[in-house]
Amino acid sequence: MELKATKRTVSGKGVQQLRKEGSMPAIVYGPKQEATAIEMPLREFTKTLEKAGESTVIQLSVDGKEHNVLIHEVDRDPVTDIPRHADFYAVQKGQKVEISVPIEFVGVAPAVKELNGNLVKALHEIEIEAEATNLPHSITVDVSVLSAIDSQILAGDITLPAGVTLVTDAETVVVLIATANEEVEEPVAGPDMSAIGISEDRGKKEEEAAPSEEA
Repeated sequence: MELKATKRTVSGKGVQQLRKEGSMPAIVYGPKQEATAIEMPLREFTKTLEKAGESTVIQLSVDGKEHNVLIHEVDRDPVTDIPRHADFYAVQKGQKVEISVPIEFVGVAPAVKELNGNLVKALHEIEIEAEATNLPHSITVDVSVLSAIDSQILAGDITLPAGVTLVTDAETVVVLIATANEEVEEPVAGPDMSAIGISEDRGKKEEEAAPSEEA
C-alpha cells in the first residue's frame, strides 16, 4: 500500500490554503528519520487510512524517497470529522513495536442462537507485539465456541499469527455470553500507541506554529 507526498514549505496559517486546495499537511519522523513536514492529497490519504488504519505499515513516498511508516496520529476537524493533519512514524526493518489492533468477531455463538443469551463484546482492540512489517490489520476471534451462558473467550485463548505475541493480559475477557436480562458494561479503550516509544517532543502541529517559522 503506497501513499505519495511531497515536502512542505509552508507552515502556520499557510496550511489553511493547502486544505482549501484539497491537500493535507502532515509530518514524518522516526528513530532514524529527521522530522520532515510534508503534504499530500486529502482524498488519497483518506482512502489509505480506511484500508490500512493505524496498525498497518504503508509505503510513504516523499518526493520519490520511500519510507515504511505507520499512521501514528490523525487530527480531525471536530465538526466535520475530516482529517486535517497526520503524523507518520517511520519504522526500521526488523524493529518490533507494541500496538493495539482491532478485533474482528466472526461466527455465530450457539448460546445466543439456542439459549437466547447476549453476546457481550468486552474488548474491541487487543495489544500485540510484532515486527513492524508483520503487523496484522486486525485479529479474528471466532465466537462459535461460546455454547453456554457465562462462557467466555479470554485474550490468552486467541490464536495469533506467526511472529505476533500478546501484550494484553492473557486473563482479560474479550467476549462473553450473558443472560438476556443481565446488563454488562462494556469498557471503552482507545488505541495505545505509547508503547512504540515515540518521543512526545516531536514538534507542534503546523497550525499552532508561528507564521514566521518554517517546517
